[in-house]
Amino acid sequence: MKKTLLTITALSFLVACGNRTTNEKTAKAESKEVQTENIKTMEKINFTSEGIKLVGDLYYPSDYELGKKYPAIVVSGSWTTVKEQMAGLYAKKLAEAGYITLAFDFRNYGESEGEPRFYESPDLKKTDIKNAVSFLEGLPEIDNTKIGAFGVCAGAMYTLMAASEDDRIKSVVTTASWLHDAEAVKLFYGGAEGVNAKIEAAQNAKKAYGENGTVQYIPAISTEDESAAMYGPYDYYLNPERGAIPEWSADKFAVMSWEDWLTVDPMPTAKNLTVPTLMIHSDGAVLPQYTKKYFENITTADKKLHWMETELESPYHQFNYYDQDAEVKESVNEASKWFGQKLK
Repeated sequence: MKKTLLTITALSFLVACGNRTTNEKTAKAESKEVQTENIKTMEKINFTSEGIKLVGDLYYPSDYELGKKYPAIVVSGSWTTVKEQMAGLYAKKLAEAGYITLAFDFRNYGESEGEPRFYESPDLKKTDIKNAVSFLEGLPEIDNTKIGAFGVCAGAMYTLMAASEDDRIKSVVTTASWLHDAEAVKLFYGGAEGVNAKIEAAQNAKKAYGENGTVQYIPAISTEDESAAMYGPYDYYLNPERGAIPEWSADKFAVMSWEDWLTVDPMPTAKNLTVPTLMIHSDGAVLPQYTKKYFENITTADKKLHWMETELESPYHQFNYYDQDAEVKESVNEASKWFGQKLK
């Protein structure tokens, strides 16, 4: 195994990578497309999260039977992404393994409602995951005692945060988890000075939005603009055969997001995580020591750390978990076995 190499330049791209509320209890399906075929494969659905309409894709097992109840999994992808990227890929693969799965656009992104657009808020995404669980609870084909959650990259962080607060999530699996704290973000954004500058810019952007409704944007990714949320030639987000799909916006990241992103610290939530948890990672993925630290602090003894082999140095293996066959297949196989044991 090659030694982990954490360089600021290599890692900059990856920053892209409470109790139940009343709204969570009342979140419901607003519409569900009529299934006209005998075999369900995927349905476009929508549900509400704090009064905001979220749009998702509900995937069914190939052998789905009407009248039978199935375990379900909420699937979340990395920051700034939409359901047609890694969330949809994993949702489809896990459905093939026998689960009903949901990949959805978080508020402010994709087909979902929410303003300002392209505003990345870990706390709001955590709430959206909880309300996705509320939606699944209301479906007759779901066994609402068997709902799990799966997260990729930053989606893993949001998933862990939600599961640490919501006991309706009965099991969790993460792959290539992005987990940081106040010290880690200093490495990515020019130390304390750089972090403080971004937070100040975010606060000013929030003030302007509150006063006149204007939203300040920077590119989500760029090979030329150093102010971009992800700066560098990172193929997944630049390649239309991978993540650079029409449904995703490479040119917009709300500047006000920086404060929410840079000040969130998911690490303390591990002590509140009491459900069976599997974490999949590698020395070549992002911040491997943070995934190990989080895992060690998870309260439940019913946990497993699956460490994959790679010759790639950190963080270059991270992108492979988004769509490459070997990493996706191994992650799905491990997740399927885990959920099969825990969502009984």
